[in-house]
Amino acid sequence: MEFRIHKKENVYFAIKLIFTVLVVWGVVAGLSDLGKLGAAMAASTVGVVIFYALFIWAFVVFQKIILMGHLKGNGVEISGSQFPEMHAKYRAMGEALGLKKLPRLFLVQHGGMLNAFAIRFSGKNYVAVYSEVFSLFEEDEDVVRFVLAHELGHVKRAHLVKRFWTFPSAVIPFLEAAYSRACEYTCDNIGDALAPGKSVAALVLLAAGRDVYKRVNPESYVRNAEENNTAVVKFAGLFMSHPYLPRRIKNLKAGK
Repeated sequence: MEFRIHKKENVYFAIKLIFTVLVVWGVVAGLSDLGKLGAAMAASTVGVVIFYALFIWAFVVFQKIILMGHLKGNGVEISGSQFPEMHAKYRAMGEALGLKKLPRLFLVQHGGMLNAFAIRFSGKNYVAVYSEVFSLFEEDEDVVRFVLAHELGHVKRAHLVKRFWTFPSAVIPFLEAAYSRACEYTCDNIGDALAPGKSVAALVLLAAGRDVYKRVNPESYVRNAEENNTAVVKFAGLFMSHPYLPRRIKNLKAGK
């Protein structure tokens, strides 16, 4: 199937690759120069670098272990025997995207939050959807399909893998957040390709909540956001991993 890749996604990824190479090269060159200052000092510095690298790696892995433990320990796995109708639609979307391995899908309760996420652990992809979103599958199925298709988009585009291998580029201010926002636009486009009827409604849902989202006027919402696009809003947006929801709506409408 065809979908629109956001114009900045590949650009930012290329920049991340370049800076990853430069950062790694700089570290290697710096460690090589230390050898000229004496074996003791070089060994000490290398030890510090390795310690902090291992500490960061262990912290990230620990967080993932806790999250995966919660997901598999408490989550309801959506499968052929658990919500089979939705699982069949989820599988069909994975097949439409050409995924060789369909990520296991889990339903989790998270205090009424409206969200979903994709995670990669031990070489396998997983998708989780919060119950507040999934509970709409009977009354507004396409909204749920959009949310799930968006997360499958991260798997299709290998965003999790790419971010792992370009992690050193995170030292560049704002670059990681900018790449993440571009990825979100692309995944919205993938969601829209698989559930075109309710893509905008799904984004409004995330903004307004399930009780009133159907009463929100998307055009007015976007227009008001443009009026409120002050310097403070723009500055805060530089640090965000996700674009503002009105901008995501505009991105979808631009592709129509």
